[in-house]
Amino acid sequence: MSSKGTAKGKTRRFFDYTLLFVVLFLLMFGLVMLYSVSSYDANITFGRSDYYLKKQIQATVLGIVMMLVVMLVDYHIWERFAIVFYVVSAILILLVLTPLGIEANGARRWLNLGLSLQPAEVAKLGMIIFSASLVVKMGKKLNSLKGFVFTVAWSVPICLMVYLITDNLSSAIIIFGIVLMMVFVATPNYKGYILVLALIFAMAALIVFLVSKGIITEESSYRIGRIKAWLDPEAYSSTTAFQTLQALYAIGSGGVFGKGLGQSMQKQFIPEAQNDMIFAIICEELGLFGAISVIVLFLILVWRLVMIANNAPDAFGAMLVVGALAHISIQVVLNIAVVTNSIPNTGISLPFISYGGSSVVFLLIEIGLVLSVARGIRLD
Repeated sequence: MSSKGTAKGKTRRFFDYTLLFVVLFLLMFGLVMLYSVSSYDANITFGRSDYYLKKQIQATVLGIVMMLVVMLVDYHIWERFAIVFYVVSAILILLVLTPLGIEANGARRWLNLGLSLQPAEVAKLGMIIFSASLVVKMGKKLNSLKGFVFTVAWSVPICLMVYLITDNLSSAIIIFGIVLMMVFVATPNYKGYILVLALIFAMAALIVFLVSKGIITEESSYRIGRIKAWLDPEAYSSTTAFQTLQALYAIGSGGVFGKGLGQSMQKQFIPEAQNDMIFAIICEELGLFGAISVIVLFLILVWRLVMIANNAPDAFGAMLVVGALAHISIQVVLNIAVVTNSIPNTGISLPFISYGGSSVVFLLIEIGLVLSVARGIRLD
């Protein structure tokens, strides 16, 4: 935490160097781990060990530039275009159905707009800005159940589009979670929030129970197969649970200090290890020490976001920061939970570390919004 010195008589403004340092460190650490994890697969598949690294560096540089630009822009400007962000998010998702849509790994989730773009990542940012504006406009109306439902309901069309059109349940859950957490923070009456969470957990528990009893089978959905593999991974060791079991082997073989950077054996067996399962390779190569260090860095990041939200100049700025906080914290928790088989396997990346151009660019734009809000904090 630090501030910019100014001439006598002028207002001193806050700048969070700690937040910036943690983000940049996570990015650099992510690039190192990405090369360590992906070099073997990239060399076999593309004949170049740095294939994934070069693409991620390009996205990271673009993201940092976008972060700096957004940081220097007054964040209040985005409130005027809140509905535009919502509509653009919906349009981009719909474009996946057109010839612009790109299919990869059996899923059609990307757009070819000169550069590959994942609309779900745009939707996360768009919903943060739109929901921040909506929460401010709702004001005390959020205290009523009607106001709560009205505010949260705006996220449902986007979540359904992400799920039904791009077949991306994890991103739909994250978007809904972001909005729910923003409303939770803005609402002194938590009854509606508790009710929604209770319903979600009850539905999840019911589905798991029905799957465990064989009432619902994997023939009805491949996601049901993932639940069965989560309940009994050894029974699906060569199919649905293969990736999860290999990740658990990686975690278990790392010990306290790991095998050493670049020494992972499981990266040769885990499919797409540079994406959702990169945390498992961190555990294998850097051990428990490396895993805890990464978690501590994310905790510091969350702490700085909480501090900025608590001291934001206005409600809109606070809600923007809460949205970014929700996005990052939800993804970190869910990613680690998936890798450790605490929840069924689903495609959730580890922020700033996993491979993914769209993800890192839009996460850095969110950090730019946070830094813009932080710059509005006066120290005098």
